[in-house]
Amino acid sequence: MIKPLAIPTRINARRRKQLMRMAGDEAILVLPAAKEVVRSRDTHYPYRQDSDFWYLTGFAEPDAVLVLVPGRKHGETLLFCRERDPEREAWDGPRQGPEGAVEAFGFDDAYPIGDLDDILPGLLEGRTRVYYHFGRDQEFDLKLIGWVNRVRAQVRLGAEPPHEFLELGHLLDEMRLFKDRDELRLMQRAADITVLAHQSAMRAVRAGMREYELQAEIERVFRQHDAEAAYGSIVGAGSNACVLHYRANNAPINEGDLVLVDAGAEYRGYAADITRTFPVSGRFSKEQRALHDLVDAAQLAAREQALPGVPYEAGHNAAVETLTEGLLRLGLLKGKLEKNIVDGHYRRFYRHKTGHWLGLDVHDVGEYRIDGESRLLEPGMVFTIEPGLYIAPDDTSVDAKWRGIGIRIEDDVVITKVGHDVLTRGLARSAEEIETFMAQAG
Repeated sequence: MIKPLAIPTRINARRRKQLMRMAGDEAILVLPAAKEVVRSRDTHYPYRQDSDFWYLTGFAEPDAVLVLVPGRKHGETLLFCRERDPEREAWDGPRQGPEGAVEAFGFDDAYPIGDLDDILPGLLEGRTRVYYHFGRDQEFDLKLIGWVNRVRAQVRLGAEPPHEFLELGHLLDEMRLFKDRDELRLMQRAADITVLAHQSAMRAVRAGMREYELQAEIERVFRQHDAEAAYGSIVGAGSNACVLHYRANNAPINEGDLVLVDAGAEYRGYAADITRTFPVSGRFSKEQRALHDLVDAAQLAAREQALPGVPYEAGHNAAVETLTEGLLRLGLLKGKLEKNIVDGHYRRFYRHKTGHWLGLDVHDVGEYRIDGESRLLEPGMVFTIEPGLYIAPDDTSVDAKWRGIGIRIEDDVVITKVGHDVLTRGLARSAEEIETFMAQAG
């Protein structure tokens, strides 16, 4: 049995301390848990905790609020949460309750969520700055403004209300951008599970299947290993692979098709994100192979730029140059390389960027540019590298042999002190590797 992994409670406590140091002693930080969302009438979508809340607490329940009060003598880290309720727990499962939350998660103190309205105004009083995610939860926004106004109403009696409201993400996003050793262990586990799922899809694919059958096999592997889908799995056969965020996953898979699978597991909140494009028959056609080799070369060019001190955008630029050169060589574009790049002609076939940050969110937080310039890569940053080519089935400006081919190749990399590590290295990537794997699996 694979040993389960988790972030130790002391790590969450350390993150809270670091965030409070960044905010300063005159600040207060308020962060509500994610809300439960109704799916239909009296049923709910599966609950997932807010990523920031999870990062700072490891607390998985709804109806909770984290309040950080740097320098407070009677306790800096406070949690408001649901009380124990045997009747409700018999329906919905166990709760920690305030006492259990302090013991299990290392908060200085915890209170029933029903006491928030009475206690929070007193915590706001005397603080000059409030850090909070305004605009995420309109109902909670109004509550927070109401609590601040209650303090303002007491100014004549000597109360000191906050006068500055700051976006919590300015501090927290930069913290989350850099993954520590414990996070990378979880991300590697998510990547390993995702590799197994993609391998299972390559083994299972047969002409005559429906796309959703392949999706079911992928997500079966996720659940088999105590993970779940980090996002809606994309399984696009034939020309459906040309739809970047294809969601239907219900078309037949035909002999001669390529299948594009973009799917990633989420393990303990951390996402993996892999895309592979493989032939149903186990062998690429000449045109499929030519485009796949080109995307593979573009991915290699981007990976070669994944080095500390190199601008993040350098990987995208390298991929664009490689793809454009190849498109010119294959006759899909005409003219000079530089002009095609400057004028963006390649965007007919490559419409997206070459990657994104990865972590607790599949499109994770963190700035890509600082002071207008692409930020430099640093150890601990994790991101995807995912060039692609998509030749629309109705694009009559190109030879019919290219139409309807969509290819994307995506891997997850972490920047190290000396270069990078590919978290998803265990999965066949090149056309030759894919054909060899599928021949052995068949």
